[in-house]
Amino acid sequence: MHAMQDEGGAPLSDGAGRGGRHTLVGTTFAVAIFTLLADQGTKVWALAALEPGRPVNVIGDVLRLNLIRNPGAAFSIGNQATWVLTILAVGVIVVIVASMRRIGHVGWAVCLGLLLGGALGNLLDRFFREPGVGRGHVVDMIDYGGLFIGNVADIAIVAAAVVIAVLAWFGIGLDGRRESDRTPASE
Repeated sequence: MHAMQDEGGAPLSDGAGRGGRHTLVGTTFAVAIFTLLADQGTKVWALAALEPGRPVNVIGDVLRLNLIRNPGAAFSIGNQATWVLTILAVGVIVVIVASMRRIGHVGWAVCLGLLLGGALGNLLDRFFREPGVGRGHVVDMIDYGGLFIGNVADIAIVAAAVVIAVLAWFGIGLDGRRESDRTPASE
């Protein structure tokens, strides 16, 4: 009895019924705004409280606060391609916003919110931080045992990737339907 769906095609049970899709989009924006504010707030704090080259141990050498300005992406990849990273981030944001009209599951709403907030957090750095518009360096401060240094936006993006993996494992599509529900019933 999976035929009972709202007009948008998403299951009623996942919050996408009457007004449900609006609630899911609202959840996406709320998560994105929270993520963006947390990211930018920690960056403002780090710039005021930390000194580059002087790490502060939080949990021994395993977790430290260590202020850097990163011109590249994860693991400082693409240090010479800051403009390309800026364009890619804008593209990711456009895809996320376009995908929001199809959300039919709260897991996807949270996931897209984390991705949107994280992408916007690092994109703001690219646009408004030194050395200039579109070439700005991202403020990073969370040092993971010397392996890499990231920020709250990076944590949100990784968390979103984990949520995507879990949703994929359970076969839940962006529209909230399970893979098994997509095949035509043989009656």
